[in-house]
Amino acid sequence: MGGHGPDPKHGLWMGGWGAIGCPTPQKGVVTYSLSSNRQRPMAGAAHAAIFNVWRRFRHQILYVAPPFIAAYAAMNWAIERNEYLNSKPGRLAEGQSE
Repeated sequence: MGGHGPDPKHGLWMGGWGAIGCPTPQKGVVTYSLSSNRQRPMAGAAHAAIFNVWRRFRHQILYVAPPFIAAYAAMNWAIERNEYLNSKPGRLAEGQSE
């Protein structure tokens, strides 16, 4: 099976692996190709980049923005609270002496 010479049993040529010979040519196999100088690999790339990024941003913003806003608000509160507690009025409010 798949040898490199005529089949001794049937007398037909069997090609190597991937090139099995056949006594009749195959029918119904169509191959298309396009010249490399006719291809446009970057056709529509700028348009797709702008609108695809906008579409993806629009669909993901409600998943990303609320946690980001909550984290920013919590961090801002913590920074302000820390600055207040380390200031003179903050220490006096907490009952510590100067």
